[in-house]
Amino acid sequence: MFKKLLFVCYLVTVSSYAQELDSLDIKIGQMIMVGHPGRAILEDDPTLAEIRDGKVGGIVLFEKNIDPKNSYIKFKQLTWSLQESASIPLFIALDHEGGKVNRLKEKYSFPPTVSAKYLGETGNLDSVQFYGEIYAATLAGLGFNVNFAPVVDLAINKNNPVINKIERSFSANPDSTTLFAETMIAAHNKFGVIPVLKHFPGHGSSHADTHLGIADVTQYWQPEELQPYQRLIDSAMVKSVMTAHIVNKKLDSAGLPGTLSKPIVTGLLRDSLNFSGVVFSDDMQMHAITKYYGLERAIEYSINAGVDVLIFSNNIPNSEERTVDAVHRIVKQLVEEGKINRDRIDESFDRIVKLKTEL
Repeated sequence: MFKKLLFVCYLVTVSSYAQELDSLDIKIGQMIMVGHPGRAILEDDPTLAEIRDGKVGGIVLFEKNIDPKNSYIKFKQLTWSLQESASIPLFIALDHEGGKVNRLKEKYSFPPTVSAKYLGETGNLDSVQFYGEIYAATLAGLGFNVNFAPVVDLAINKNNPVINKIERSFSANPDSTTLFAETMIAAHNKFGVIPVLKHFPGHGSSHADTHLGIADVTQYWQPEELQPYQRLIDSAMVKSVMTAHIVNKKLDSAGLPGTLSKPIVTGLLRDSLNFSGVVFSDDMQMHAITKYYGLERAIEYSINAGVDVLIFSNNIPNSEERTVDAVHRIVKQLVEEGKINRDRIDESFDRIVKLKTEL
């Protein structure tokens, strides 16, 4: 791993390896995160080849990747094989919020989890720290360095099908949510796992699920949904944020989903809230994106909006599979055609490398 970190530093100063390959290829590759189809790595696995070619900067795994027998060892072997194949260290990520959004289930002999709602209702920061350290230690031991958690969406709409109804929110109160999230972040930082706040600029007031289609929160969204982000960014604890695919015409008059919106990602998150870390997209294969925007258009808009890492999990039902080659080729073509400025790629690459060196 030390050798890999040195390699990243060399890339920043234009290493000999970067001269052998097109440095644009390397930089685009760092912006792509994909899912892996299996429970193990085969030598002829296309994912392995893409990682070795520098076309992938991150992998996101799911329950389907867990072998029901000897789960811990085999899952660790999978993440180890992926990481060892990379010249630049990978982001290896999981959604491990606890409660219903939990891949590491007890039936595979992983530690029990509780929901954010449960922790919020206890009002006990010791409990938040206790579970936060269990989550982070488990992830770190398995070889994960990114957790797509905690959720800092406020439980504003009690009937929200994708946030409140499945107990993903700590509280409707921004002060309480901030405090619980701060404790959870500190627990992850202790074990070297990057926590990713989600879903910016706030999904708690939505009445629809962006996995299924458009969720327009224009009439429901409240400015207080930004407070946890603002306070945690101001505290310098936040290194990464995930965007939401929600439509909010109060923040983007054109009605673009947050992930595709420059006024939301650059104008609000970066310029107004002064966030300088890595921005992850929510899954680009969710139907809020795929039903209304073609692949090329979605990629162009999201990168120009200010997103650093594009996630294509190939894990969304009824969503067309997206290959690394296709995504990488489209990004490069958009740069060559001048639809994405080369400086945007450089900005994302610099942010990604900075975060990876901190690991």
